[in-house]
Amino acid sequence: QTGTDVQTACNSLTWIDGITYTVSTNTPTFTIVGGSFQGCDSIVTLNLTINNTTNGTDVQTACNSYTWIDGITYTASTNTPTFTIVGGSVQGCDSIVTLNLTINTTQTGTDVQTACNSLTWIDGITYTTSTNTPTFTFVGGSAQGCDSLVTLNLIVPTPISIPNVIIDVSCYGANN
Repeated sequence: QTGTDVQTACNSLTWIDGITYTVSTNTPTFTIVGGSFQGCDSIVTLNLTINNTTNGTDVQTACNSYTWIDGITYTASTNTPTFTIVGGSVQGCDSIVTLNLTINTTQTGTDVQTACNSLTWIDGITYTTSTNTPTFTFVGGSAQGCDSLVTLNLIVPTPISIPNVIIDVSCYGANN
């Protein structure tokens, strides 16, 4: 008796002859001694199709952090994480995806201002005393498209007081 064992596998197949095959083939044979119904030997030929795991790269760019398909939030550029999509290829084999991630960060800066009496800043608020806490975000304002965060450092000099006379020495002669 003769027959053909038609097999399809992902990456490799260990057949009845104990050999592990990693490429498609239709030439291996195996004799099953006394394997036919009359007690004669049976010869089986392997007709094997090997499909391989599919590999790909997911190229991403993000601002500050990125949560990938593995559920991990990355805060630094990386090209080493991999994720296996079981049965994700067209032939039903696994797909392995590698993340190639570039993280750009929010840009920060300080706007140092000195004003006599008051300053109306980019946030639309008028400040009348020294401060270094107001911030303003320019959405997408950096060269890489991430946000830019500006902090105001405002100095409003305190006037010198002489009884019945107030002189603001730092603003003397200024137009504001």
